[in-house]
Amino acid sequence: MPSPALTEGVFYILLSLVKPMHGYGIMQNTEQLSRGRIRLAAGTLYGAITNLLDKGWIEALAGELDNRNKKQYVITNLGKAVLEDEINRLEELAANGRKILSGQEEQQ
Repeated sequence: MPSPALTEGVFYILLSLVKPMHGYGIMQNTEQLSRGRIRLAAGTLYGAITNLLDKGWIEALAGELDNRNKKQYVITNLGKAVLEDEINRLEELAANGRKILSGQEEQQ
């Protein structure tokens, strides 16, 4: 079963966590990757992190659990699969859009 469509913020959070990162780093990386379109407030980010942890898409790194300000997270294999599903979905959307806009859609 395919994964549900991701919000742009969750997409960039997962993408950011391909490498271990702490919350503030995720906020900065997401803003940079989205060219400033996505600016995550701390409450939004940590709500998303809690949700992603609950789904098993990310995990907190073991050595970082004691220092709350420096807690780092990383994407799990399940999270990578979800991210890959989303990339495939977005590629299909873009390909269909380009095909139709260029007048190459099939007549049915």
